Amino acid sequence: MNKKSLFFPLIAVCLAVLLPLLGCGGDKYNDTLDKVISEGVLRIGTDATYPPFETKDIHTGKLVGFDIDLISSICDEIGVKPKFIVTPFDGIIPGLLEHKYEVIISAMTITGEREKVVAFSDPYYYASQVIAVRTDRRDIKGVDDLKGAKIGVQLGTTGEIVAKRIPDAEVISFDNIGAAFLDLENSHIDAVINDEPTTKRIIALKGGAKIVGKPLTSERYGIAVCPTDKRLLLRINSVLSMMRISGKLRELQDKWFR
Repeated sequence: MNKKSLFFPLIAVCLAVLLPLLGCGGDKYNDTLDKVISEGVLRIGTDATYPPFETKDIHTGKLVGFDIDLISSICDEIGVKPKFIVTPFDGIIPGLLEHKYEVIISAMTITGEREKVVAFSDPYYYASQVIAVRTDRRDIKGVDDLKGAKIGVQLGTTGEIVAKRIPDAEVISFDNIGAAFLDLENSHIDAVINDEPTTKRIIALKGGAKIVGKPLTSERYGIAVCPTDKRLLLRINSVLSMMRISGKLRELQDKWFR
């Protein structure tokens, strides 16, 4: 996503001021990593509406996806159990600051605005925003053809930010990207701007749409933690590095993106 929430500058400043007051970090523990290890559980915020990164299996109800496998592998290396807390994407950073979970993994793009209020791990995936239209549309071939168009996006995502820069476009924000593609299917909107991997997965599952034009952005996904949780972040980065060297990260990418 890619996913996801870019705060307006004023909101970002407010959160930055509130962060010390919220005491982002452990409660009775001196350090969040110590707390996680002591309790044996890492609480993880995620928006489970974004395949192939995070979604609910319709048969089992369990969370599945690349992000789910990745953070579960990180938990294994740390020696703790993952506990997933499903949260709408537009509220996922406030949930971190309110101590509802210790980390966020939700196809979240690393951006300057987000870095004002959270700390990111090293990038674990590279993506871009793309344009999707119905297969019967011949008049939209790229971003220049979206002037004045109705564009569907997911609320709080980088796709929403990109769409709002298009001259005279009417941007319609949805709680989840599946709803945007449903409106595209029903001809209520002209296009969807969204992360390429998820767009490809939705098109493969549902059909009726195609990607047009060149990628609109180049983005990096990261795992987010509170800025004060430096040891937890170092541990996550250490595990990510080990997974790159061992080939485990590539294995997960091959599993979910081929």
